[in-house]
Amino acid sequence: MIRRPEVRVINPDGQQLGIQPIRQAIALAQEFGLDLVEINPKADPPVCRIMDFGKFKYEQKKQAAVAKKRQRIIEIKEVKMRPKTDTHDFDFKIKHVRRFLEEGNKAKLTIRFKGREMAHPDMAAKLLDKVVEACRDIAVVEQTYRMEGRTMTMILAPIPGRVPTAPATRTAKTSDAPEAENAAAEPTSSDAPPAAEPS
Repeated sequence: MIRRPEVRVINPDGQQLGIQPIRQAIALAQEFGLDLVEINPKADPPVCRIMDFGKFKYEQKKQAAVAKKRQRIIEIKEVKMRPKTDTHDFDFKIKHVRRFLEEGNKAKLTIRFKGREMAHPDMAAKLLDKVVEACRDIAVVEQTYRMEGRTMTMILAPIPGRVPTAPATRTAKTSDAPEAENAAAEPTSSDAPPAAEPS
């Protein structure tokens, strides 16, 4: 229910009809066989448009569904390695890292140390440098390598603006137990109109 005494009216074709008393605006909408819908209640006076309210709500719902479908969930995919990873295993891991990045996700490299390996963190650092070099064309370093207990970690992210080759899904998981991270928020409508005046 529109409670203001005057409103700014827009006709079905989008033309401004000026400020009119609310009763006159409602009568005009009825002449068109349509509804008077308040589309900008914060304006002074509020802006109303003569339209089919049912169709308007349907279009809003359809646009929201399209926006939601286009949303992506960015995940952090973890790839685990050892300081002495051999060439064959390294190449295999790189394929996974590149695939995750090309899909638009982030890649967390985790190197776990055992026994005396803790005395040579430089080996792990060199290995991570090789990963960065192998992914330089599609990734940037978001978090440089750092020690966390008996592990060294680093995070790579896709180059900003790069179009992913495949969409991420909310249920996608890997055996390396990635940490999920949201990239986009649910869309909200700032112009959701109140109930329309019946025609």
